[in-house]
Amino acid sequence: MDTYDILLYGSYILIAVGAVVAVLMPLIKSLDNPKSLLKTAVGIVGIVVLFFIAYSISSNEVLPKFEASPFNLTPGGSQLVGGMLITTYILAIVALASIVLTELNKAIK
Repeated sequence: MDTYDILLYGSYILIAVGAVVAVLMPLIKSLDNPKSLLKTAVGIVGIVVLFFIAYSISSNEVLPKFEASPFNLTPGGSQLVGGMLITTYILAIVALASIVLTELNKAIK
């Protein structure tokens, strides 16, 4: 095993530990204030509802070239990807609109 491999595996471990700590520490801290957990739950439920709306309006059409060997895309997979893309587009538009409205609000005050 080369030194590069050891350092690469070490970095994988550090990234995993960092991801776990980044998720667990806010949860532990929020146990002091249960209302913050409610706000987080409402946000997650809102995003899930938005995804299911986007999933239901996305198409499950697959072009013949994507049904072949390297992609093996199914109609269900196509609809899932479409739902994720529509959700991303909606969240990006909402984020940009909120940034513009916040800056306009600051400029007016």
